[in-house]
Amino acid sequence: MSLKLPQAPNSGLFKNGYSSYSNADGAIIRNVEAVREIASILLTSMGPSGRNKIIVNKLGKKFITNDAATMLNELEVVHPVVKILILASKQQEFEMGDNTNLVIILAGEFLNVAEKLLILGLNVSDIIQGFSLANKFLKETLEKLVVDKVESYENDLLKAIKPVIAAKQYGVEDIISKLVVDAVKTIINPKNPLSFNVDNIRVVKIMGSALSQSQVVKGMVFPREPEGSVKNIKNSKVVVFTCPIDISTTETKGTVLLHNAQEMLDFSKGEEEQLEQMCKEINDSGVKVVVAGANVGELALHYLNKFGILVLRVPSKFDLRRICQVCGATPLPRLGAPMADEMGYIDIIETKEIGGDRVTIFRQDESTSRTATIVIRGATQNNLDDIERAIDDGVSAIKGLVKDNRLLPGAGAVEIELMKRITQYGETTPGLLQLAIKNFAKAFEVIPRVLAETSGFDTSEVLSKLHAAHSEDDGLKYGLDIDSGDVSETGVYDILATKQSAIDLAVEATNTILSIDQIIMAKRAGGPVMPQQPRPGNWDQDD
Repeated sequence: MSLKLPQAPNSGLFKNGYSSYSNADGAIIRNVEAVREIASILLTSMGPSGRNKIIVNKLGKKFITNDAATMLNELEVVHPVVKILILASKQQEFEMGDNTNLVIILAGEFLNVAEKLLILGLNVSDIIQGFSLANKFLKETLEKLVVDKVESYENDLLKAIKPVIAAKQYGVEDIISKLVVDAVKTIINPKNPLSFNVDNIRVVKIMGSALSQSQVVKGMVFPREPEGSVKNIKNSKVVVFTCPIDISTTETKGTVLLHNAQEMLDFSKGEEEQLEQMCKEINDSGVKVVVAGANVGELALHYLNKFGILVLRVPSKFDLRRICQVCGATPLPRLGAPMADEMGYIDIIETKEIGGDRVTIFRQDESTSRTATIVIRGATQNNLDDIERAIDDGVSAIKGLVKDNRLLPGAGAVEIELMKRITQYGETTPGLLQLAIKNFAKAFEVIPRVLAETSGFDTSEVLSKLHAAHSEDDGLKYGLDIDSGDVSETGVYDILATKQSAIDLAVEATNTILSIDQIIMAKRAGGPVMPQQPRPGNWDQDD
């Protein structure tokens, strides 16, 4: 009788190279550990006193930031379960533009409490059901915790935007918030706020000087100067070309035989006349500004200068599209005089020098412009990049605000209140679900705890003060003052729509991860590794 060797499980089922992790091997616990790892990276970067991380990507580019979306974008995560969580975070960034780290941190904390319940012997389905019930109750509760509203987009925007920017750039939030509010006021239509588009606010970074020298320009700013000799112009029609402004070249090559000097002089005259005629037609149509999306030939530039036409080259397709939006022009793929409905109009185009850089400014003098540009100044490129991310978050917060203008108390106040109310709800729920609901409530304590930790205060003391304040009837607005460490009415607000979206996505991702009991991974695609070539030389030669 032959000896039969034991084989690996599923060895005959899958192709070679597959790896399988089942619940019996502790797949759920391992998934929780992987999520805990990514959550711990982002945890210390939360809040106004959050620490920065240096991330060097595969191209060697350095990022110094505490912005969760940027970090997750640059980290190359391979764990399939963590990728689920990152997708939820990216969805939050896409929908609301802020609170991306809240999704990861809350999901990490939900999974931590779920792990303890699993060790106690609770079933996964009980935990998922309990979390879903608690989330349903949470949605109803958040509606009751509203303490303020943004009534006017003219005056009240600052109180909603300032906390968002302070979380990224604490200390200079007043300057940045004012820039964002000024830019938003320029383009938002108070009668129809839903028409607000975040793409209509641009950021131009110019090195040098200080943040206090930053400004908002009604219109667009390009960090380059016009091509020709005309640099400034007022009240002019604009034409936008997406094709090169030059003599068109033929598809085939040819040879021209010239017999004398006269023939050489006459050779290019026809082309020159044609180009001059085209520039004359553009001038006769009343256009004094030409925006080119591609190259501008030297000869064409000569004739455009001759007619006193300002020429600006804009290589970016996105910027070209925005110019058309600002001026009301149609991008033309053909050279020649534009028709009346294809031309745009601009009030002022001027060339300025900002910190040694020459910039071209397209400015509309109307009461409302379609585009606003924030010109930010700073000492280092990393600093400018981080300020730009803070501005993006501030502008994106308006997106959530126009959908729902209600505000919740911030600085950890809403989390402590939710913890109190969900725990009370858990007490009234019969059976094992009670354990899941009460532990779900515990997870919210992570937010005020991190705020206290990063601000340098004793977490136990701060949390006990917060719980004591919220046990009173009028304690709803009481949060952590990160400057003094006191628990008081901070005047910090969170946007309801953003907070609710982040919690929803965190609960959804948590339930998805908990319901995974097996991971089956195929070997990564790719050709076989080539064997190492033998080195030249004799077989017994020393290396």
